[in-house]
Amino acid sequence: MAETVTHEPPLLPQNVTRIEADEVFTFACHPGVSCFTECCRELELALTPYDCLRLKQATGLTSSELLDRYVIQEQDSGETFPRFYLTMVDDGRASCVFVGPQGCTIYPNRPAACRTYPMGRAASRLSDGGIDIFHVLIREAHCLGFAEQQEHTATSYDQDQGLEHYNRFNDALTAILQHEQVRQGRQFSPEEIELFTLSLYDLDRFRDKLLAGELSTPGPRKDHHSEHDPKEHTDLPPDDEALLFWGMNWLQSRLFKG
Repeated sequence: MAETVTHEPPLLPQNVTRIEADEVFTFACHPGVSCFTECCRELELALTPYDCLRLKQATGLTSSELLDRYVIQEQDSGETFPRFYLTMVDDGRASCVFVGPQGCTIYPNRPAACRTYPMGRAASRLSDGGIDIFHVLIREAHCLGFAEQQEHTATSYDQDQGLEHYNRFNDALTAILQHEQVRQGRQFSPEEIELFTLSLYDLDRFRDKLLAGELSTPGPRKDHHSEHDPKEHTDLPPDDEALLFWGMNWLQSRLFKG
């Protein structure tokens, strides 16, 4: 049986409780709830590569324009990879740039963290390449949605919120974020960090550089868990989603040679 190669899970805050996949909870969010859109303010909204892909589609911007206009990139000393956050409006409440009087203006393409709330979802990579998943429930003081009577389980809520696609991309990303070399504390060069940002968050520029021959394709990599292996492509994938999978494997080959 595969074992999870991780440290013991951290202690959870008092308002966060772990729930089983089939455990029932009640929650609903809609304009009739008096706290509607309060969760869209005074928050740090982390963005995954797939979040940025969907935001790019929602706004009609190029990936570079999206990063310049709506995304904050941070990396503190000692952190392995940079973190990406959605820009907030300077309105005294740090409101999401995409929230309006009627709610989210990009609702069909909202980020995974927005879809998952009030749950949280964590993925740990197993020694055999599989994924171990657990969910938590987050009860914040401002949120009145728990008083609603609509019943869910973690599994049904994932399905209702359209998280399948998001989870598939985010789980695939664990091959990089939780690679054994990362767990052992490896630090990457500025050039490697630039490749991380380019191939995962700036897809349009990544595609342009590949087509222009400015980036080399790595040699074969032994990873039977890859959905799209760079060495098998003579042409780039035609759409952004396929390119993102391709880019994950390209990046993994560049960062973790051998």
